[in-house]
Amino acid sequence: MKRINIEPRANWQQKCEAVGFHFYNMYGEPYWDETACYHFSTSEINELEAATQTLQELYIEAAERIIKENRFSQLSVPEQFAELCRQSWERDDPSLYGRFDFAYDGVNPPKLLEYNADTPTALLESSVVQWTWLEEMFPEADQFNSVHEKLLAAFVEMNGLAGETLYFSCERETLEDLGTVEYLRDLAIQAGLNTQHIYIDDIGWSEDLEVFCDLDNQIIRHLFKLYPWEWMMRENFGKYLLLEPMNLIEPAWKLIWSNKAILPILWEFFPYHPNLLPAYFDSVKLSHPYLSKPVFSREGGNITVYFGDREYQTEGIYEDEPLIYQSYYQLPNFDGYYPVVGAWVIGGEAAGICVREDREIVTQDLSRFVPHYFT
Repeated sequence: MKRINIEPRANWQQKCEAVGFHFYNMYGEPYWDETACYHFSTSEINELEAATQTLQELYIEAAERIIKENRFSQLSVPEQFAELCRQSWERDDPSLYGRFDFAYDGVNPPKLLEYNADTPTALLESSVVQWTWLEEMFPEADQFNSVHEKLLAAFVEMNGLAGETLYFSCERETLEDLGTVEYLRDLAIQAGLNTQHIYIDDIGWSEDLEVFCDLDNQIIRHLFKLYPWEWMMRENFGKYLLLEPMNLIEPAWKLIWSNKAILPILWEFFPYHPNLLPAYFDSVKLSHPYLSKPVFSREGGNITVYFGDREYQTEGIYEDEPLIYQSYYQLPNFDGYYPVVGAWVIGGEAAGICVREDREIVTQDLSRFVPHYFT
């Protein structure tokens, strides 16, 4: 694994826009960065793929045991929604995608930092954008990237949803979320599905019919939501989800996998697994350095790293969430940048990687996306 400085493509902005990628800059800062790239060997890619598939299996086993042992209180999931999770899991409600985040240096085994199993972004840039970059910059090389093909296949398997519309939803004024949702909607259209976009705050509830509906009072029976389950279950309309008036992607059981409280449970179930880091519900068994993470949080928010003589903290909106504690694992340092390798799971299968890097030790929402290739 190496970080290589390279010249960006001529007119790279227009080339990004040509494939629907418009948020290559965010908040006045570069997000997509092709002044560098990461080179992996074939054996390193094989190791990342194997770790991804292994952890997917561990998560399946962990969810089975959490449900059987009724460990939902440790996940801070209320009992009503715990029952919704149980039913969703037992029905095997389909999941579309997720992304493991690894600390990886090409020398030691990939170490799981967390699993973005409910609302991961960086999807369009992982699939189409870095692939078009590869074709132009390193046409003789390869890339661990079957994200686009596997997503399309997953939508094809939905078999038309009996002709009903699949709605795609996210918050307003979030260019990254909208770009991700529109990319997925385009794939669904290619797969032959009827689709429609709706912002999350435009979804209404019909008391008479006990269904969710759009602005034209059309019933929403199927919804992809780039909006976290933990937010939905706490809002005023959350109680209506318990009636299961529509099919959701991601499904209710993702409340188990996307929850950082699963990390200490995984360590309990599979202690000293080479792809896991020690994690607990308190810090007593951890020595410095270690970190705390809110059970429900996104994009590196409200993480504290305890070094013994000092602390490192990130800002965020999750200061009131319960915490878990995890052994701190130093990210590799390449030219002053700390990369995290995101490993995609599509339809239950390893589907490729992406690399995001930062000069800070915690990857956050504005950390840069850097393309990769392998030989």
